[in-house]
Amino acid sequence: MSKNKTPPFTTKQSLILYGRHAVLAALQNPKRQIFKILCTKENADEIRRVCTISPQIVDRKEIDKLFPQDAVHQGFALFCSRLPDFSLEEIIDMANNKDTCHILILDQVTDPQNIGTIIRSAVAFDTLALVLQDKNSPLESAAMDKASVGMIEHLPISRVTNLARAIEQLKAAGFWIVGMDGYATTTLNDLNTSGKIAVVMGSEGKGMRRLVEESCDISVKLPMSPLAESLNVATAAAIVLYEINKQQ
Repeated sequence: MSKNKTPPFTTKQSLILYGRHAVLAALQNPKRQIFKILCTKENADEIRRVCTISPQIVDRKEIDKLFPQDAVHQGFALFCSRLPDFSLEEIIDMANNKDTCHILILDQVTDPQNIGTIIRSAVAFDTLALVLQDKNSPLESAAMDKASVGMIEHLPISRVTNLARAIEQLKAAGFWIVGMDGYATTTLNDLNTSGKIAVVMGSEGKGMRRLVEESCDISVKLPMSPLAESLNVATAAAIVLYEINKQQ
């Protein structure tokens, strides 16, 4: 098998994870179905401390064959089920007993590593959930899980058919919809973040789609030097989520 191809085990229901944090976190998540664990000899004890399933001890080169050449697997590989998605109704139910909370909606963000990094920030800053459009966002992948450093196990993710419709549903449930737009006249610092907030972020190139942007209650921007045209979406998301969490 070529190192540049997706492992044949990976399907819509299952995948192979790699990396110490991603594998150990997945092993401790009861929502995962575990099929097989591969690890190098020096990592076996760490696997056994978090899991009752015996790992298969292999040479590092055997794990190398499973992933692209640039994948840093650290001697860990896990064959497992993908995480189940949450419905938007379940996300709304989670917010029902909260006076303040925030969720993140991504529109046209397609890079798995960016999404993984955003997931890591979302967990760090107490984001309730992540909402993605099913059609235009990647499925959970090994690269996404690795970039999240295992934090994907702790963040509810909902994939919806239509983001604009989902936004209207969130509005009806009491969420204030805030779109991030570099051309907005209001800055994030001026925003009242009390109550329930849903932040919408588009890709750094295309931004939000028109219908999604028109569905927002307000558009705001990060206060930035005019020398910097934009930030990577994962960096911008970390700043936005930190600021909202701090205020809430």
